[in-house]
Amino acid sequence: MQDIQDKAQEIKLVVFDVDGVLTDGSLYLGDDGQEYKAFNSRDGHGMKMLQHSGVIIGIITGRTSEVVRIRMESLGVEHVYQGKLEKLPAFKALCNKLDLQASQVAYVGDDVVDLPIMRRVGLAIAVNDAHPLVKQHAHWLTPNAGGRGAGRDVCEMIMEAQGNLKSALEHYL
Repeated sequence: MQDIQDKAQEIKLVVFDVDGVLTDGSLYLGDDGQEYKAFNSRDGHGMKMLQHSGVIIGIITGRTSEVVRIRMESLGVEHVYQGKLEKLPAFKALCNKLDLQASQVAYVGDDVVDLPIMRRVGLAIAVNDAHPLVKQHAHWLTPNAGGRGAGRDVCEMIMEAQGNLKSALEHYL
């Protein structure tokens, strides 16, 4: 666990996949073709706390959805890359834009399409219900499943390693 804390201390950017990470992976489609997703409110609050602690959050997702844009805008997430079937070029562009090395980035994924990035970052994280191959390549596995608190797990683990969690939570006491 010390190795994970050491890696987490160096993180300046956390990149989340969406489907299967910030949602449970279900896609709800209406008769009108509208796509619906359910996000966990605790994940969202964790993302706000993590940003407040100074860590940048980014999104790289293969699908394109207006609901993702709206949700990320409500959380203050500025770096949102949608429709990226090949995620690695978006990851490289984001690192270049922010002048960060891959070692300063954590990536949270759930499926094999996330592996090209996970294999390059300083802290590769898989949600608890991720594909077995993704779990095999992760440095850390969240206690909770995707869309069921995994995002909050990531935020709090990084904040704890960086010494910011206690003060963030004391604000509510």
